[in-house]
Amino acid sequence: MKKIISLLLVLTLILSAFTLAGCSDKSKGEGEELTVCVVVSSAFGDKSFNDSSKEGADKLAKDYGIKVNYIECQEENFKQHMMQAAEESDIVIPVGWQFYEIPEVAKEYPDTKFIWVDNEAEGIEELPNVLCITYAQNEGSFLAGYIAAKMSESGTVGAVGGEENDTINDFLVGFKQGAEYANPDIKVVTNYANTYEDPAKGKECALALHGQGADVIFQVAGNTGNGVFAAAKEAGFYAIGVDQDQKISAPEYDEQIICSMKKEVGLSIYDTIKAFIEDETWEGARVWTADMATGYVSIAYGNDDSKQQVSDDIKKEVEDIAGKIIAGDIVVSTTRQ
Repeated sequence: MKKIISLLLVLTLILSAFTLAGCSDKSKGEGEELTVCVVVSSAFGDKSFNDSSKEGADKLAKDYGIKVNYIECQEENFKQHMMQAAEESDIVIPVGWQFYEIPEVAKEYPDTKFIWVDNEAEGIEELPNVLCITYAQNEGSFLAGYIAAKMSESGTVGAVGGEENDTINDFLVGFKQGAEYANPDIKVVTNYANTYEDPAKGKECALALHGQGADVIFQVAGNTGNGVFAAAKEAGFYAIGVDQDQKISAPEYDEQIICSMKKEVGLSIYDTIKAFIEDETWEGARVWTADMATGYVSIAYGNDDSKQQVSDDIKKEVEDIAGKIIAGDIVVSTTRQ
């Protein structure tokens, strides 16, 4: 009997060893044990900025089998939500300028990697576990402004910003410069909704600009910008989308949206984590600016099923201007330091 018990114990130990060995074969480099958390400052469902980040993370989960969690901050407790994510994740992706307390959190969680989307952390060179991704939205907005001016019949174009800050103003200075490049006599009017989550306010802002004569309006306001599209549909003017190709993400406004200034938030997240999974590449303590030359900033006109309000001739002009921006022949103004 003792021999049988001893034999059973040995077999149990052997099976345990094989089980542990099987577990240890899983490498984070293969993505199988990697946990990622996307933390957005407001909420998903904006059909632009936040949803683009989710699209990239969802694709990572599908392609590499990693675990992806999501946190919606609803515009409060940004630091606490980052800390919650860091407790449970290998990589935390705060999306939005509001996560400026990231240096404190990153130092408290040195074994967690952070990818801060759309802003630059103070003292980034001393934060090896933080990568900041910013975007040359001024370059893409230059093209949006050019198209707006070319499509305008009133001689006035407009833009609705989510709120007044350096990032939103970076869109607006590029938009104004591009419009004036197309037509030196163009009038550009702008206002701020002071929220990213209120379509009704976006509609109100857009109608106010339309009342000043704007017949093409660029929305740079997240979910609030969906109200700009609603106003365009109601009042009969054109709109320009932002971040995602909104002729696709908001197809109910395909008649009103003539193009979108696309900022590849999801793709930049996907490519960064893909490099970490496949090659163990991590370049922290730096800011990566995704610009037009990298392909992460562009103008989009929907797909084959989308209505094409912008003529092929204007599209060709836009393509040529993009080439000049990439070559440095056109220098676009910016609010970035």
